[in-house]
Amino acid sequence: MPQPSDTRDLLILGGGLVGMTLALAAAKKGIASHVVDRADPASLTAEGFDGRASAISTASWNLFTNIGLAESLEPYGCPIAKIAVTDQLKPGRIDFAPEEHEGSLGRMFANRQLRLALFEAAKAEPLIAWHAGVDVVARERGDHGVSATLADGTVLKGRLMVAAEGRRSPTREEAGLKIANWQYNHRAIIAGLIHSQPHENVAWEIFYPEGPFALLPMLDDEQGRHRSALVWTVDESDGDGVLAMGDRAFIAEVEKRMGRIFGDLQANGPRSSYPLGFHHTAKIVEHRLALVGDAAHGIHPIAGQGLNLGLRDAGALVEVIAEARRLGLDPGDAEMLARYESWRGLDAFMVSLATDGLTRLFGVSGPGASAIRRLGMAGVQRIEPLKRWFMDEARGVSGDVPALMQG
Repeated sequence: MPQPSDTRDLLILGGGLVGMTLALAAAKKGIASHVVDRADPASLTAEGFDGRASAISTASWNLFTNIGLAESLEPYGCPIAKIAVTDQLKPGRIDFAPEEHEGSLGRMFANRQLRLALFEAAKAEPLIAWHAGVDVVARERGDHGVSATLADGTVLKGRLMVAAEGRRSPTREEAGLKIANWQYNHRAIIAGLIHSQPHENVAWEIFYPEGPFALLPMLDDEQGRHRSALVWTVDESDGDGVLAMGDRAFIAEVEKRMGRIFGDLQANGPRSSYPLGFHHTAKIVEHRLALVGDAAHGIHPIAGQGLNLGLRDAGALVEVIAEARRLGLDPGDAEMLARYESWRGLDAFMVSLATDGLTRLFGVSGPGASAIRRLGMAGVQRIEPLKRWFMDEARGVSGDVPALMQG
């Protein structure tokens, strides 16, 4: 008969990029966690590049630095020196490039590399009890603590339950936390590209009426070949067809949308896709429960901010729990949770609204709409304070930044 576990401060359900970062950040403050995930770590860190990559903002990089991950990650990150934003490659593009002393706009990492670094650190951290490849069959939130029962009968206990399971969070659903959501009827096609010309560390966001076409710079591979990650938005009805294309037909379609900006192209690894939607919970806390990452808010990948938003949740939650402990309060204290909600709720909502608005603005077709957009973009290109605001948002350094995410 499985034995009940030791009671830890946090019971984190979901050990992906946000859940595991939260556990490591908490451990740096002496806060112990159970981390539960149904996925097998070996399948998530298998060899090869599957196209899935994340832009890590300056603030998120500060968080990784402060929890001791920067050294192991540094060799695998490709700096983003500039972001070029264009409407269908027509004249009138915006270039976002920080001043030399500010460093890059962020770094691109293959998700596999982020997971490897997080998982290695978690294995070496005694304050993290990691339960991988397991299913949760029951959740309890009582007056004095929380628990999760696993399929084998093991009971894990904690003081605060954290839902980090992603968009379809069963913990959020069970708690009855309502979400506002809608689908864009689009799919994101994720693929790796190899190209003959270097990308010069430029990330491209090329807007078409059916959705954005993003090229994200990756480090050269072991053979010295230049690489980028592609996130291409297509109509839901076209998604299966694009996935089923042969490599030559796929590259021909990609070239139609990006021209020859990177020279000759070839496919790199398998393609994948996911449906695009928007969701946001008005409440991100309940009795002894906090939501982080995509469990709380799912946004369009248009600005590459989804993961960074989740990491900000993690940084803020750790900060309020550490403060509660300093005052002798329980991690599940209602006032402490209310502080987390008021801190993160508005910021996440504003980013969500902004990305949704951009999606709709660039989705209006016709030459008139395109001309107006390009006029607006030319204005942003000329107005330095406006450009600076956009860059600060992209780097995650605007607003009330958690202490662990400051330089």
